[in-house]
Amino acid sequence: MAARKLRTGFTTGTAAAAAAKAALLTLWGQAPARVMVTLPGGGTLGVEVERTENLAPGRARAAVIKDAGDDPDATHRALILAEVELMETGNRANIVILGGEGVGVVTRPGLDLPVGQPAINPTPRDMIRAAIAEAWQQAGPPGSQPQARVTISVPQGRRLAQKTLNPRLGIEGGISILGTTGLVKPFSHEAYIATIDSGLKVAAASGAREVVLTTGRRSEKKAMALRPDLPELAFIQMADFFLHAMEKAAGMGFAQIGLVSFFGKAVKQAQAHSCTHAHRVPMDLSRLAEWLDQAGAGGELTQAVAGANTARHALEEMRAAGRLDLVPQVGRRLLAAMRGFAGPGPGLWAVVMDYDGSALFQGRLAEGAPS
Repeated sequence: MAARKLRTGFTTGTAAAAAAKAALLTLWGQAPARVMVTLPGGGTLGVEVERTENLAPGRARAAVIKDAGDDPDATHRALILAEVELMETGNRANIVILGGEGVGVVTRPGLDLPVGQPAINPTPRDMIRAAIAEAWQQAGPPGSQPQARVTISVPQGRRLAQKTLNPRLGIEGGISILGTTGLVKPFSHEAYIATIDSGLKVAAASGAREVVLTTGRRSEKKAMALRPDLPELAFIQMADFFLHAMEKAAGMGFAQIGLVSFFGKAVKQAQAHSCTHAHRVPMDLSRLAEWLDQAGAGGELTQAVAGANTARHALEEMRAAGRLDLVPQVGRRLLAAMRGFAGPGPGLWAVVMDYDGSALFQGRLAEGAPS
C-alpha cells in the first residue's frame, strides 16, 4: 500500500494575516467563514476562520486556528486572534501592528526585530499589511487608503512558549509569529531552522566568541556541565540540522564551535549527513562496522556491529568486547565532517557521549587546521 502523503500546513504568520483580514471584513459587515491569504512566494491559500465578532464601532476581532499539517509543531492548533481598529483617515496607508497577550517581546539584541518590539517577524508583518490592504480594497471606503491598528494575540502563547527556545533567545511573554513562506511543509522544520539562526545571532550580538551545538535538551545539559564557563546563550540546540548549523556558525565568525552528541547521532554526523533525522537518513551501521574493521577490530566484532539493531546495541557489542577504545574512529570522522561543513576558519571540538552521559571521546581541531 502506498504511503500516505503528508499534509502541508500554514505558519503562525499566515494565521495572523488571515485573522486580520477576517476581522476587518467583519467590521464592515462581511464576516467570512474563510479568507484567501496571499503567500510571500506567490499564490494564495484559503484559511478557515474559527470565529468573528464586532467589539465596538470601528473595532472587530477574528480568530484562526493554526494548522501545522503533519509537521510536529508546538503551535499546532493554537488559537491566533487579530483585533482590528480603524484609525483616522489619511492620504497615505497607515497600518500599525501590535502584539497582544501571548505574543512575546524581544528583550535581547541580535534578532530580526529591535529590542522592545513584539516578536512578529518581518515576513508575517508584510503578510498582515497585505491582508489588510486586500480587505480594504474589497470592502473599504472607495478611494481611501488603509488606516488600521492590528493587534495580534495568542491566548495560550505564554504556556506554548515554554515548549520553544524563546526564553533562551530573550523573547519573553509568549510565542513568536513566524514564517518566511507562509506554509509549513512536513519535516521541513522551517521554524526550527529559524530558531537556530536566531540563537546564533543572539550569541554573536552578546559578544560570544564560542558556541556549542547540541542535538537536544539531554545533550545540551551534558554540554553545559562540560563547559560551565560559557553563558547559557552560547549553547545552541541544532536538532538534526548538522550542515545548516555548522555553516551558519562558521559564517557568523565564531572563533570556536563545539559539538556534543550522543553516540547514535555522532555515527550519523561522522558520515557527514547534512540532516540526521530518521525520516531522511536511516542508521547505517555497516559504515560503522567498516570503520572498526579498518582499525583492526576483528571479524567477530565487525559482524556483530553490522548486524546490530541500533547504534546503542552496536555500542554495547563494542563494550562487551572490551573495545570502547575504537570510539575515536567515530570521533575523528565527526571532527572531519565538522571541518568539511565549517570550512577552514574556526577552531572545532567535539565530544561523543555514552548513553549514561559519560564522555566516550573528546577531540579538537585548531583554527584553520585540516581534518
